[in-house]
Amino acid sequence: MAQNATIYKIELSVSDMDRHYYETHKLTVAKHPSETDERLMVRIVAFALNAHEHLELTKGLSTDNEPDIWQKSLSGEIDVWVALGLPSEKVIRQSCSKAAKVIVYPYGGRTAEIWWDKVKNGTTRFDNLRVISFSETDTAALAKLASRAMKLQVNIQDGEVMVSVDESVVYIAPDSWKGAA
Repeated sequence: MAQNATIYKIELSVSDMDRHYYETHKLTVAKHPSETDERLMVRIVAFALNAHEHLELTKGLSTDNEPDIWQKSLSGEIDVWVALGLPSEKVIRQSCSKAAKVIVYPYGGRTAEIWWDKVKNGTTRFDNLRVISFSETDTAALAKLASRAMKLQVNIQDGEVMVSVDESVVYIAPDSWKGAA
């Protein structure tokens, strides 16, 4: 019998001084049985980094032809496609043809670096692609913050990210591998 997703209730307060975006989002996040706490928290931070009133978490791991997060226009076009992990060059190409802006957030330390070395030459033609890496140390610290009911505060200033839950604070320094910083 297949395991069910675990539901997380998250109150995410975003203060993005770089984009002048200040809002609180109440999210219900389904954590796929194969999803780690690390990936769940990277997904939430990716949501915060791209927060917008029309940004949505998708079915994620359970659907092959959808990103982890997307933002659609009022007419249904995909404005922003956000993928986590290490997508193939084919998936990146398809994503870039479907959306106005594609952002990939690789993580996993050396594994992510090897993946990027393998696919980066094939991505040079995509002007709508950004690749922003998180260090293994940062994502491991994020994973420790995960709980089924969270009130997260994410502050973004000068490209630096501070994630706090209760008394715990994690500082993240995203590294832009491709696209605007």
